[in-house]
Amino acid sequence: MDKRTIMAIVLSLAVLLIYQLFFIKPPVQKQATPAQESKQISKDTDAKTPATPASAVASKSAIKQTAAKKEAAPRDIKVETENYTAIFSTRGAAVKSFQLKGYKKECTKCTGDIYPAIKNSITGTKQPAKAKSNEPIELITVNESMPYPLAITFPDSAPEIAADSVYDVDLTSLDMKKSKEKNRLVFYRTFNGLKIEKIFTFNPDNYSIALDVKISNLTNSPVTETPHLNWYEYADPKQEKDRYSNEGPVAYVSKSIKRKKVSDISTDTSLGPDVSWGGFENKYFMAAVIPQDPSLTSINISKDKNNMVSVEIKGTKSVIPPNQSDSLKYSLFIGPKDYTLLKKQGISLEEAIEFDSFIPGLKWLSIGLLIFIKFLYQYVSNYGVAIIILTILIKLIFWPLGNISYKSMKEMQKLQPKLVELKEKYKNDQAKLGQETMALYKAHKVNPLSGCLPMLIQIPVFIGLYNTLLYAIELRHSPLFWWIQDLSAKDPYYITPIIMGATQFIQQKMTPTTGDPMMAKMMLIMPIVFTFIFLNFPSGLVIYWLLNNVLSIGQQIYINKKFAD
Repeated sequence: MDKRTIMAIVLSLAVLLIYQLFFIKPPVQKQATPAQESKQISKDTDAKTPATPASAVASKSAIKQTAAKKEAAPRDIKVETENYTAIFSTRGAAVKSFQLKGYKKECTKCTGDIYPAIKNSITGTKQPAKAKSNEPIELITVNESMPYPLAITFPDSAPEIAADSVYDVDLTSLDMKKSKEKNRLVFYRTFNGLKIEKIFTFNPDNYSIALDVKISNLTNSPVTETPHLNWYEYADPKQEKDRYSNEGPVAYVSKSIKRKKVSDISTDTSLGPDVSWGGFENKYFMAAVIPQDPSLTSINISKDKNNMVSVEIKGTKSVIPPNQSDSLKYSLFIGPKDYTLLKKQGISLEEAIEFDSFIPGLKWLSIGLLIFIKFLYQYVSNYGVAIIILTILIKLIFWPLGNISYKSMKEMQKLQPKLVELKEKYKNDQAKLGQETMALYKAHKVNPLSGCLPMLIQIPVFIGLYNTLLYAIELRHSPLFWWIQDLSAKDPYYITPIIMGATQFIQQKMTPTTGDPMMAKMMLIMPIVFTFIFLNFPSGLVIYWLLNNVLSIGQQIYINKKFAD
């Protein structure tokens, strides 16, 4: 029994360590750059970046310029709804800024790192605390030398229509803050007998945008065109990266999620056909292009030497007769990776949330836990409290198994003298020792595996909840109380992981020893190891484990008193 118990504990630790070491890449060295969710390049970054012509940094489909006439000066059109503020540009008839009103760049109520405070107390200096930005999150990273996202190109054209060609537009702004009706923004331009119209239709109450591209052949000859709708993103090499999630291109191809980290893009990658959607993502937000005909759509992913990532949505080739037109329809989603919102789209956008796990089936457990936490939130209005209630409910579910486990360990503890006698008596006959040991267990109605079962069952629950708390946007910047103002981030003062380690030490001391006393002493090191592992875990997960330890201690006290009677 003692070896099985130890192996179960070591297995649980090994799962956590393997998950950290092999399934999560180490963090990139921090630089003095904006916060990871900030998607807007600062003026200083632009100043340090050499001014490079668009023809030198654009993707292959965006390099060639139309030299027939001098381009008009581009201008911006502001589109504002209740959910976001977007800036479209006549350069490429594309989007250059997209800010979400309901999400901030930083957690304004969160405390800063503890180390500056310690340094100030030691040196006697007073360094001002870092100011927290109250600006809305920016989902687009561009600089002035590159094309804008949602630019459309036609590589088959002669000359090729460039991504940064300037279009015409009749509006100067579009205010939909109080509107309940859909509204349109129409860009248009004629290129050598080919008229291109890009029609954006906005829904004021969500993050979906319809895009219709109309191509009219004004010549007397047939025209063959293959449209490429492009999402461009500047990957700032100095920006701090999130070690726990992907930031880069993402696509849903043949009912399977495909994603690439920006740092892993070394050569052009083609995906498809059968592309349901594709775009760019980070941990909590995404921009996705949804084609009308996935079966005929493919994607090309590339990155140039100036760190511009290009995701090209390649449409179907069409032949347009003289004086006729053709149209393409896309749907766009630019917004938060909220499971409920993405699920409503009906095209598997929710697959972009990184609930994946190296243990099959735990993705659905993570989703189920998230749905239940959101259900509790409707009544308590605090995700931290919802996690506490969830922890208590999980403990109640496992309470009978816990009782069986503790009782089994108690019985095993009572049998230790007899087991020692058997080992001494049959030390030269392992087969006989095994038979007599099992006979002893059977005579006293003890199952040596029952002590390990509750721990093994809780490992999948722990990993499932780990994924839920790490990737659910609902917990981003969501507070519990006092210094815990972001349940998705680590405890800034490491108070909860230290208390968690202490409760685990107490629980270990109270657990009946069923083997070598020296081994039992070695097992007391486990709480220290777990404490260091939990230091950088989301505080919501640490709270779950801490409270679970406290409840387990209470259950152990109950079992001990019951056996004492």
